[in-house]
Formats: sequence, structure tokens, C-alpha cells
Amino acid sequence: MRAAVCVAGLALAWALTGADARAQRVTDGPALVRGTIAVAGVASIGGATRATRAWGAGAPDGEGAASGERIGAGLANAERRRWAPVASLVLPGLGQAVLHQDRFVAYLALEAWGVLEFANQRTEAKRQQNRYRGMARDVARALYGPTRPVGAWAYYESMEHYLESGVFDRQPGGDVDPDLDADTYNGAMWLLARTTYWADPNLAPPTESAQYRHAINFYLDRAVRPEFRWSWRGAQLEQDLYVRTIRRSNTSFRGARAALGAVLANHLLSSVDAFVTLRVEGLEGGGGGFALRGSLPIR
Repeated sequence: MRAAVCVAGLALAWALTGADARAQRVTDGPALVRGTIAVAGVASIGGATRATRAWGAGAPDGEGAASGERIGAGLANAERRRWAPVASLVLPGLGQAVLHQDRFVAYLALEAWGVLEFANQRTEAKRQQNRYRGMARDVARALYGPTRPVGAWAYYESMEHYLESGVFDRQPGGDVDPDLDADTYNGAMWLLARTTYWADPNLAPPTESAQYRHAINFYLDRAVRPEFRWSWRGAQLEQDLYVRTIRRSNTSFRGARAALGAVLANHLLSSVDAFVTLRVEGLEGGGGGFALRGSLPIR
């Protein structure tokens, strides 16, 4: 991400500085018009530029060339300033630097802090995530076969609150027979299914009824399968450490999101700042843009 921002900033800076070369080409070569060019005024309103030129005759070549150089420099400066909001959107502070404002340092500093904070928090969150996944794999799931695939976030969250997952099918073969122990995760899911779909959770309806099928489908969607079975029995201290590690990981992920939000806000604020400055000062600078005036009638 940092490399992409730097490359985009350099490309935009190259495009802005290229305006000097284009303006210089305007003033190169012999003067085609031997006259005096006096810029009566340049005004910028909504990106449009008006220029009033007064033409005279009989002026020396040097005066015309110098006047042309001033016009070229003004055009180059206006072209650079026009791109200031876009420059700040790509790299905060770049537009302020184009507009010769000292506060570009603050935007760049905030950008650097945000990027580094995001990277640090993200790295710490992933480190803690790998740690609690390793604890689940090597402690809680160690007794249930060598195949221990990585589960989704909800799976690891469930391991915080239940000592055991319970069995998926009490009697393998035929239809699924859910776990009946409500203290386990699977047993709790089966109890929730019965409570949701049966008139009496302790009285099973016929297996071919819609109520029974709905309850079974609910259980199948949420129950822990055999390859994900776990048990913290005899390892409650490890489960406590597991819970603390998950919380540290979550805190770091929230910190990374907050840092990323600060980075995005910095881009937007710097761009808006450059846009407002450009509207107030105009393309040429020095207050050629909009101004606010008010009057108070006195009777």
C-alpha cells in the first residue's frame, strides 16, 4: 500500500512539474509579434480563465520575450495549482506543497503514522490469531485425529464459551442423531432447534413431519462436524489463555481498522483543504478566486 501511494505521488508530481516545460516551450524561439503584451488581468471562476491583452506596436524584442516568459510562468503555476486537490487525494500534503502551504508537513506526518500504525496493528492481530488457532489445534483438538482443518471465525468464537463441542452423530449410520447434552455446543444447538420448531422441545414430532425436518436442518447447518470436534476438559487454564489471546487479536484488528479510517480521512481532508484554498485564492494565487462579503444596513 505504501509503495503504491509513493508511486502515484511521484507520477502526479512529475505531471505537475511537466507544466514548467510546456510553459517554457511557449516562450522559446524568436518573437513572432513585435509588440508589447500587457496582461490586464487574470481571473479564475470555476476553472475558467479570462485574460485581457492590450496590443501596442514598436516595442523592442526583449520586452516581448520577457512578457511572454511571465505569461508562460503564470500558466505553468496555474496548471500546477489546478491539480492540487487531486494531488492531495493521492498523497495527503502534496496539494498543500503545490500551493506553498506549510501545513503539508502535518498531513504527511499523519499519513506516515496511520500507515505504520495500520501495519503494526495488523501484524499483531495476525500473530495473535495464529497463536489462538495453534492453541485450539494443539490442545483442544489434539485427541480427535491428525486432520484438523482451519475453521471460520464463528467456530473459534464458540470455543470460548463451551468446554466441549460434543458429538455430531450419537449413532453413526442412518439418520443423524444429534447430541442431547445441552452443556456441549452441539447439544445446545439441538436444544435451540427443538425450542424453535417443536411445540414441545421434549416431545419429538414424527420424523417425516415438517417440524422435525426443520429442526434437523437447523442442527445440520450449525453443529460442529467430527473433523472440528474439540474439548477443553482438563485444560481449563489453556482455555482461559485462549480467550485472552482472542481478545488481544480482536483489539488489534479494531486498532488496524481505526488506523485505516484515519488514513482515509486524512486523504479526504487534505483534498478538501486544497480545494477550498484553490477556490479562495484562485489559480494564480493571491486571492484571485471567490471572496465573502457582507453588509449591515443601518437606518
